[in-house]
Amino acid sequence: KHPYSGNIIQPETAVHFQLVSYRMPGSAPANGEATWPKDVGVIALEIYFPSQYVDQAELEQFDGVSAGKYTVGLGQARMGFCSDREDINSLCLTVVQRLMERNGLSYDQVGRLEVGTETIIDKSKSVKTVVMQLFEESGNTDVEGIDTTNACYGGTAALFNAVNWVESSSWDGRYALAVAGDIAVYATGSARPTGGAGAIAMLVGPNAPLAFDRGLRGTHMQHAYDFYKPDMASEYPVVDGKLSIECYLSALDRCYSVYRNKIHAQWQREGVDKRFSLEDFGYMVFHSPYCKLVQKSLARLVLSDFLSHPRSNTETGPFSGLEAFREVKPEETYFNRDVEKAFMKASTEMFDQKTKASLLVSNQNGNMYTPSVYGCLASVIAQHTPQHLAGQRIGLFSYGSGFAATLYSLRVSQDATPGSGLDKLCASLCDLKARLDSRRKVSPAMFAENMQLREDTHHLAPYVPQGAVEELFPGTWYLTRVDEKHRREYSRRSLNDDLPLEAGLVNSTTATEHIPSPVKKMPRLPASTAGPEAVTVSNGDH
Repeated sequence: KHPYSGNIIQPETAVHFQLVSYRMPGSAPANGEATWPKDVGVIALEIYFPSQYVDQAELEQFDGVSAGKYTVGLGQARMGFCSDREDINSLCLTVVQRLMERNGLSYDQVGRLEVGTETIIDKSKSVKTVVMQLFEESGNTDVEGIDTTNACYGGTAALFNAVNWVESSSWDGRYALAVAGDIAVYATGSARPTGGAGAIAMLVGPNAPLAFDRGLRGTHMQHAYDFYKPDMASEYPVVDGKLSIECYLSALDRCYSVYRNKIHAQWQREGVDKRFSLEDFGYMVFHSPYCKLVQKSLARLVLSDFLSHPRSNTETGPFSGLEAFREVKPEETYFNRDVEKAFMKASTEMFDQKTKASLLVSNQNGNMYTPSVYGCLASVIAQHTPQHLAGQRIGLFSYGSGFAATLYSLRVSQDATPGSGLDKLCASLCDLKARLDSRRKVSPAMFAENMQLREDTHHLAPYVPQGAVEELFPGTWYLTRVDEKHRREYSRRSLNDDLPLEAGLVNSTTATEHIPSPVKKMPRLPASTAGPEAVTVSNGDH
């Protein structure tokens, strides 16, 4: 019988499943007694962001706004952006291949791949099908999953679907990949400095160092036009800024309340007599449109804790001096400056302990849309040792306009020993700050020219991009041309360029030994010494 579905396996396929059972981490024991994969979650995580950025302080001067409007008011220091050489397909090609190479994985080890994105360049063909070109040499076409879209929530939906697949009767013992990627750009104006770009790929399977807390998801879905993209001829969204903040905060309130009720019920079943609060999260990370909203969001959860504990001590402790807010109604406080100020002050220490470290990528690269919350998760892992993270519960709040939101949690493995899954995960991200620092700063004027070029050439066909290939990170996939039928072709910049940082990431011993491959030789796309045009693929016919 199949170890999880219980279905009878025909003799000709029985050997295959036996091999999978012994080779794949977390697969069922030989006696088939296990009925549920253990500790399903994120085994490995890869992040990609563009090689160039604009400084937000310089952008303030260029835009003629008051000093601190972007850097203090929004909490943003730098904003990554793409030239016309990169699109959503190239971002996802890059991050998936980096994940596979750095973790020594074979493409036939993947049985599901789903992409979450709101960057739509084709109304029919999915990004996932473009990424499948990486699988061609392995011969593996048996890969479930497709694209998922709802503003910034699509990446979380893709991740949930990956976890659900591994925990279902459909699972065949292979890994799942959840990919989130976007290019966040805005028209000239107050929203432009809240842009960014990047992609995240997450390897999902059993025995993960970041395991999902089963049954602990608080979700809220509702209809609103707070942020949407009705103009298919433009990359730019229509944004109702005030409504967007109200939707975000109201979704946070409701998701936190549902999560709290579920964990209370779980604890009651287990005989645990205690009340849940933010103190039960070792870290709390959020979808980050801009850093200042995240700080306000943590204060919002402290307000929720305060109102849910009718006997909270307002004389001493974290709620000291907050008695005047005992009777406030949450739905009337979204823009109440007195409440905001009081609870941001009350949550300062908690913010520093549980959330501040998560804002590294957001502060330095901007809002990546679907990868945003996972860039925050990567930031936490990158700045802490395995020993510090071991055993912690990490809360995550994912939000997508329109709107869809979930607050859920991950449990970090207790095993922080050298060579453990947690140790390898931390090692793979420990260079994150160095990678951010290795980017090239671009003047605001050049940034504006780049945005104008993207606007002028959006969906233009035929088209040959103008951006310099040599300014991309080594190993980056990029657009070479769009033909008269809108078919896109891509190449990969060579990994052999004289840039030690990126080359070292791929060739390091830690990277290649991260996760053992069951295959003798990992399939790779053919390499060449011909320079950046060495590997070429297209998005095929429609």
